[in-house]
Parts: sequence; C-alpha cells; structure tokens
Amino acid sequence: MTRSTQELLDVAARHNSPNYGPAPVIFERGEGVYLYDRDGGAYLDFMAGIAVNALGYAHPQLTQALAEQVGRLLHVSNLFYSAEQIELLELLCETSFADRAFLCNSGAEANEAAFKLARRYQHTLNQGEQRAQIVSMNQSFHGRTLAAITATGQPKYHEGFAPLVPGFVYADFNDIESLSALVGPQTAAVIVEPIQGEGGVRPATPQFLKAARELCDRHGALLIFDEVQTGVGRTGSLYAYQHYGVTPDIMTLAKGLGGGVPVGAMLATERAFGGWTRGSHASTFGGNALASRAALTVLRVIEQDNLLENVRAAGERLIVGLRELARRHTLISDVRGIGLMIGVECGPAAGDVATLARKHGLLLNTAGATTLRLVPPLIVTADDVDEALARLGRAFEDFSQR
Repeated sequence: MTRSTQELLDVAARHNSPNYGPAPVIFERGEGVYLYDRDGGAYLDFMAGIAVNALGYAHPQLTQALAEQVGRLLHVSNLFYSAEQIELLELLCETSFADRAFLCNSGAEANEAAFKLARRYQHTLNQGEQRAQIVSMNQSFHGRTLAAITATGQPKYHEGFAPLVPGFVYADFNDIESLSALVGPQTAAVIVEPIQGEGGVRPATPQFLKAARELCDRHGALLIFDEVQTGVGRTGSLYAYQHYGVTPDIMTLAKGLGGGVPVGAMLATERAFGGWTRGSHASTFGGNALASRAALTVLRVIEQDNLLENVRAAGERLIVGLRELARRHTLISDVRGIGLMIGVECGPAAGDVATLARKHGLLLNTAGATTLRLVPPLIVTADDVDEALARLGRAFEDFSQR
C-alpha cells in the first residue's frame, strides 16, 4: 500500500540527516519547467535544483540519451576509457580556454582538485619551495568539503570544523586594493566566483577580475574561476569568463553540467596541468560513462537549441519585470545579476517571501539571508517568465498585508 505524504514525511523526520531542513513537499515528477508533488500540486520552478537542471525536467533528448546509456554502459573506472568520457573531455576543451580536464562528481570536488593542482604546480615549478597560500574572497562559497569550506569566506560555514586547512586568506570581493594587499610571492592561486552565488548573487566588476588576472600574472600565481554555478550557459555565455573577457588558468564546473546527473570538472591550461603527474589525484566515479553522456548531451543541446540566446533574452525580460515589481514594492531594494542568475535584495523578509511564493506555486530560494535567488532552467520561455513575475508579485502583496 502506498504511504501517504505525511507518513513519508514522518519517516524522513526520523531518519534524514539533521543538517537538512526540507520543506514539507515530496516531488513525484517534472516536465519542462514545472514540478509536480505527489498530492497534485504544480510548481513553476525558478530554482532548478539550485541551478542544476539546465534543461528542465524530462527533456526528451537527455531522457533518451540516459536511458540508452544505462542499458549499455554505466561505469568502467579510470583504469580504462569510455568513448563518452573522451568526447566530453574534447568538447569541454574545444568550448573553453582549457587544454585538459579532470572529471569528478561535484563542485566541491572540482574545487578541491583546483586547490591541489595549484599547490602542486607551485611545488613543481619552484622545486619544492613552500608557496601554498590561496587567496579567496569574503562572502564566497566553494563547497562543503574541508578545504572548500576553508576557502569559503563566510565564518558561519566554518563553525565547529576547526582546525581548518591552513594557507587560505580572504580579500574583499570587488575591492582591488584589498586583493592587492594579499597577493604576493607567497601566493599559489587566487580563487573567485565571477558571480558570488551563496554570497547574495553579486556579480564581479570587470575591473576586479581584470585586476585579479594582472596580479596573478605579476606574481606568478594561478587564477581560478569557480564557475560551478555560473558555468554551462547560466549567464548567457557558455562560461562566465567569456562574458567578462578575462581568462583564468583553472576553471571549475558542476551543477548544470549534467542537467541533474552528478558531474563536475576542473579545466586548466597545459601549463597549469604541469603540476600533476600520474597518481597526483583521482576519482573513482569521475568521468563515468553515464555522467559523461549526460554532460555531452547538455552541452550539445545548449548549442543545438541556441539556449545561450534564450538565456540572454529571458534574463533581460526577468530583470525588467523584477525592476517593475521593485517600483511597486519598496521591500525590494536591488535587482542584480547576469543572464538567468538573478538576485532580488529584500532584506530579512527574503525567506518569508520565498515561502509565500511556494504557496502560489513558484519555487525559488534565498542566497544569503536577504536575497531571493532566481535561477530557472535555461529552457524557460517568455510566458514562463511572465507567469513567475505574476506569482512573485502575489507573494510580495501577501507579505505587505501581513
């Protein structure tokens, strides 16, 4: 007998890890940009699994590709190749600055690989001389593993996990003077998000990223762009570094890359990869045939369906509509973002507004305590944007009447 939603929620309350606090909704299926819960509720999804479901739900090409792949080959380990893995490596390098790529399973793993590559690059280049410092940004977010939370410039993520990984320091985001004061001969690398995600959807200024590039060049450090959230079309360019015209030495990807299948990648130049030799790093599941097929399909659909143009058009429509909402609701103090990665600043009410939006069938979440984050699937249409704006407007009206 099928258990009720409440019965399943009770089971989850007893057995789910306490680090999570999910909303009391159990989703059963998705189609396009809509999710459907097991009780018949329909939701317009402008969260996309936190910028993961790039092609939305049940996309026919991704569904067909994964079904075919599951029936043929899932995993063979990195002691061997699969054609899907090789083709993904090729496509990632053909579409970016990179010469080589390391495949893994998540953004945190991709960033860990980037830190290890940068430190070993400096170790090899400087013949063992200690040059291990990594400069990150305040209000950044780079993942939940120990080095990744150390790189994350938000103390709330550090609480209770000391001692953290040594060698990380923090500059103020978009503050060239602050960054200049920290980068020097001791610096192995600088890591920066082109748009800070968990820090409140805050785009870097072009001047700041150019300064970071110049400082790294001057001091022989590597520049790492964490594009876990901004990469794979989210900003209207395939990778955000292309939007800014600033090229890093290393770039990390995940989230949208697999369209919902866990896959991450760390891309770098031949020079940067000079720090690794056989055995320097590894991943059991990284680059498995299923994940590689998913990523190949996502990248090919983005190109085939001209989704970058759609992201730019839909993103512009969404920002215009949100700024119109801001004129009607003084709670909104700022609308910012690039492409379909948009933040709406509305103070401590952000969490309540997100909850009210869900009651109107719109899914979004907060980035930081004061910002609503809108990161819909890249396939979103003009009609979807208009409907989301209408539902969000009703949520703001509900809040103002409380």
